[in-house]
Amino acid sequence: MRLIVGLGNPGIEYAQTRHNAGWMLLDRLVDRLNAGGGQGKFSGQLWGPLSVGSERLLLLKPLTYMNASGQAVGEVARYWNIAPSDILVLSDEINLAPGRLRFRTSGSAGGHNGLKSVIAHLGTAEFGRLRIGVGGKPQGSDLADHVLGRMSPTDRELEERALQAAEEFCLLWLTETPSELMNQVNGFRCDNEDGQVRA
Repeated sequence: MRLIVGLGNPGIEYAQTRHNAGWMLLDRLVDRLNAGGGQGKFSGQLWGPLSVGSERLLLLKPLTYMNASGQAVGEVARYWNIAPSDILVLSDEINLAPGRLRFRTSGSAGGHNGLKSVIAHLGTAEFGRLRIGVGGKPQGSDLADHVLGRMSPTDRELEERALQAAEEFCLLWLTETPSELMNQVNGFRCDNEDGQVRA
């Protein structure tokens, strides 16, 4: 069993904010896989198990706030006996520009409170994470205001292209090796000047 988790905050006021990039990507996967409405359980909304090729897949949106996201991840992983290496967490990343993506199989939370919570509840940092660039905060501004704010139309266009590519990368995660995936994802960028997507 594999598990893909989208991090975000519940509530209409947080919809389409930078911090909800993980939720936006998970929504795309739900639509792509015709997963239906999901079930409210395990402190989150859960879809599946879904059959994707030869794999069985669960999709999860924690319905706690970002800082407690790991509660739902831990509950689902324990119930289904899912190894951390079979989990992919989708999150926003302020240290990446809009239109950029980064994949890692382990590592620190990098200051991201949702990832900190997942690490705490799984008891390990050895799980996959796909980070979606949302850009850093302007000098002198508040970080919370930045991540809970919405992108400019230009940056939102870049993010939309990145989310479209990330949707494909999530499906490749089910079949390709981590090194193959890193080679594809970590070189990905959108070029807003000519409208092209490059990898």
